[in-house]
Amino acid sequence: MRLRQLVFVSKERDRLAKEICDVLELKEAYNDPGLINFGLENVLIPLNDTFFEIVMPVQENTTAERFFNKTGGEGGYMIIVDVENFEKENERIKNSEIKIIWNGDRKEENIHARTIHLHPKQVGGAILSLDKMIPEDEWLWAGTNWKKHINKSIVDSISGVILKSRDPDKLCSQWELALGKKRDPGEIFNISLDQSNISFVNDKNSKEDGIHAFIIKVLNREKIIENAKLKGLLINDEITIGGVKIILD
Repeated sequence: MRLRQLVFVSKERDRLAKEICDVLELKEAYNDPGLINFGLENVLIPLNDTFFEIVMPVQENTTAERFFNKTGGEGGYMIIVDVENFEKENERIKNSEIKIIWNGDRKEENIHARTIHLHPKQVGGAILSLDKMIPEDEWLWAGTNWKKHINKSIVDSISGVILKSRDPDKLCSQWELALGKKRDPGEIFNISLDQSNISFVNDKNSKEDGIHAFIIKVLNREKIIENAKLKGLLINDEITIGGVKIILD
């Protein structure tokens, strides 16, 4: 079980994509035409074999638009976890207290993609999606040619996400149930996944549980900081892009 895709929501997809690509020296790979069925347009940006996605509501009354209006601006929206055994996880969720709000099954160019989206109010903080690709080294949500757009000059891959809450213990418990995994022992609220982590921090000022930061494994920290300064995205020694803090691992 591994973090594979982290999703921003923004009403300015192209501007945000350019900021991400300029700061991290990445390349856009794919726009999924199928998302218009959900009233959305998107872009996928690969970080090695993990991905940032930006979704932009283009129709009224979408979940993404409601999120945007509720939070008052762009931010982290969705977390996609690549699972080892989709049928097992699907059955586990069906037998739990958590509802599945979307079940996707898509085949294209000999790639089979499966996904379930879990009820965001029951999980908390973000929409959680549990996904599986066959073959395992493909990722159909980014199309079929995303590998040629990988640029590892200064960034490797996504390595974590941090969620904020007034009650991180409770939120962590909800994610334990959703993922079928126990938190790490100790005082820090953290769930370890393969090559990645999901952590929870206390934020007394937060009205709603939500995404605080995306963590990325980097190859050239100094260059990223320099790029962020040039774009005006480094404030008090912290990089913030699209309403989300970007932590360099």
